[in-house]
Amino acid sequence: MQRLRCSSLLLVRCSSLLLGLAALLAPPALAGCDAPRARKEAPPAASSAASAPDARAAARAEPARVAVEARAMGTNLLLAAYASAAMDEAAIRARLEKAIAEIRRLEGLMTTWRPDSELSRVNAAAGKSAAPVSPESLDVIEKSLWISERSGGVFDVTFEAMHGLWKFDEDIDDNVPRRDDVERARALIDYKQIRIDRAQRTVMLARPGMRMSLGGIAKGYAVDAAARVLRGEGLTSFFVQAGGDLYIAGKKPDGSRWRAGVRDPRGKGPNDYFAMIEVEDRAFSTAGDYERSFIKEGRRYHHIIDPRTGFPATESRSVTIWARDALTADAVDDAVFILGAEKGLALVEAIEDCGAVIVDRNNKVWVSKRLEGKVEVLRPPTDGL
Repeated sequence: MQRLRCSSLLLVRCSSLLLGLAALLAPPALAGCDAPRARKEAPPAASSAASAPDARAAARAEPARVAVEARAMGTNLLLAAYASAAMDEAAIRARLEKAIAEIRRLEGLMTTWRPDSELSRVNAAAGKSAAPVSPESLDVIEKSLWISERSGGVFDVTFEAMHGLWKFDEDIDDNVPRRDDVERARALIDYKQIRIDRAQRTVMLARPGMRMSLGGIAKGYAVDAAARVLRGEGLTSFFVQAGGDLYIAGKKPDGSRWRAGVRDPRGKGPNDYFAMIEVEDRAFSTAGDYERSFIKEGRRYHHIIDPRTGFPATESRSVTIWARDALTADAVDDAVFILGAEKGLALVEAIEDCGAVIVDRNNKVWVSKRLEGKVEVLRPPTDGL
């Protein structure tokens, strides 16, 4: 499955980054829909032997943090790094803009909102012929098939056949679709009908009427691509955030690790965290049932749909995945969300360098083995519908 898309590549207009860089940003942290403004960090304390002018000089010498905000892939982007003696603020900003340009280039390849994109051509040729794709699109499609197999098909990029039945975007509609309409669309969901020819670099959907969207996974790929651009430009300490997907590289200039907050799915808002975790050279992706949802007749309906039923998944409230790269984290979070805590944790533990923090349907917090000792649970999540 994937999240029902809502905007250009997505899928998720603001997939709610349930993560905030608490040590880098002020309490408004990395909220899902509104990109935050970074605060100025306090300068290092002066030693008792330092004079007042020395302290002022130390404050002036503090590395400047440079942040760039933008919008792409149907969500908000926030990229940040620190200037240094070797690279001033203007140079940092130019590199961050270059990484954003890479994200937008990838969006142009993989969006389903443009008829001339690679994915749109694959969809238009469904049941008729194969369509050529770029190496980037092929990589993302192959990764989607990897998680489809690992998850027993609960993640499936051919879920685009459901588009239009549920409306969780700007045009949110609390009408629940008829079950027979859902079943007709569900009959076209089958990742095993995706035909890939790596030698010819083509992709084909075997049945007429099938559609594919990479909305549940492409943002992770784009975050990784942006991180590669920044590393190639000589940056070693930075972060790249695109909606619910985040990659954090290196440590802060003082040598300490970044700390990220895990959002309370029934809390007061995007800056309300129930847990914290230290982060270095790792990615996060979060799936939650609260950003794009409605409550009707005592039930919450949201954008993460279980392809086995065609209706919103019910086993989880939020899932935050920790992984070595953002593509893997983005691929795994929806699958775990749909599978629920016990099956989801079994999946996570079977994937190298992967961890999870799960709030299940009953508001219980589950932490995978690889994150034991790394996650600080501050309090129980808020309960509620």
